Amino acid sequence: MIFLTAIESVLSIVLIIGLGFYLRQAGWFADTFAANISKLIMNVALPASIFVSVLTYLNRDKLMSLSDGPLSVVIGYLISWFLVKVLKVRPGRRGVFINTIVNANTIFIGLPLNVALFGDVSMPYFLVYYVLNTVSTWAFGALLIARDSSDPTQTVEQSQHFDWKKLLPAPLIGFLIALVFLLADIPVPTFIHASLSYVGAVVTPLSLIYIGIMLCDAGLKSIRFDKDTIAALLGKFVLAPVIMVILILIGRTWLPLPAMEAKTLIVQSSVSALAVLPILANEAKGDVQFATNLVTTSTILFIIVVPLVDALLQFL
Repeated sequence: MIFLTAIESVLSIVLIIGLGFYLRQAGWFADTFAANISKLIMNVALPASIFVSVLTYLNRDKLMSLSDGPLSVVIGYLISWFLVKVLKVRPGRRGVFINTIVNANTIFIGLPLNVALFGDVSMPYFLVYYVLNTVSTWAFGALLIARDSSDPTQTVEQSQHFDWKKLLPAPLIGFLIALVFLLADIPVPTFIHASLSYVGAVVTPLSLIYIGIMLCDAGLKSIRFDKDTIAALLGKFVLAPVIMVILILIGRTWLPLPAMEAKTLIVQSSVSALAVLPILANEAKGDVQFATNLVTTSTILFIIVVPLVDALLQFL
């Protein structure tokens, strides 16, 4: 049952990636189409999606109920940074490497998987992790990628000129604006909410089509398991959930979590890499092929990982 759930959660993603690959190979997309998708998602669709999600799924109480999540994220960033130094991950890959380990594809994979495994009773705990993942991704993770480039001239320009747009990317601005509306109880007109919902709904499918286009341009032979990829995947599927488990077990001595919350946090910490990583890498002139490879391989391997994580939950 769990294995079938994992397959169902991942198969739709693989099919949409395959659609992007096929249409690009068939000549439907011009050479500039991928870059246009990137701009549309980063500057319009993603901010709209985040704004709607925050106002739809969250309230003040959920924002205040963060527990072991923030500490696990901080530890994840520190260990990932240490691995980057030890493994000598080259510029252009570093930000993507760290984000793969720390942040997860919570909405497209994590949400349906959590509901399938634990039911709707787990939604409040999922939403807490979703907020944490969103803040981590757009307040810090995206900034790491934006400041990391494989282009030497880009790196020099970044060191000489501080770009405030990199510090406040459009998705983060969308999140901050949504927080203002949420905390101040400002009503959003129905037609605006509906418009933003429609625009935000294109984020995931377009991101996956983008990955398919990148795979087609690079060729299927570009999927490989080099040193950096293997380390990032181990960090994603082994290190991240282990950190979460350790923190939960330690926390039981003074602030035990409800069993459902603990299981939700562990499952979400092991979810595959963000679908927008290749787009973020492209915007920063980083290693897009590396980011595409990590998203694709982590998504496929996630089918195997889910039953293993569920087995781990039995010992909690």
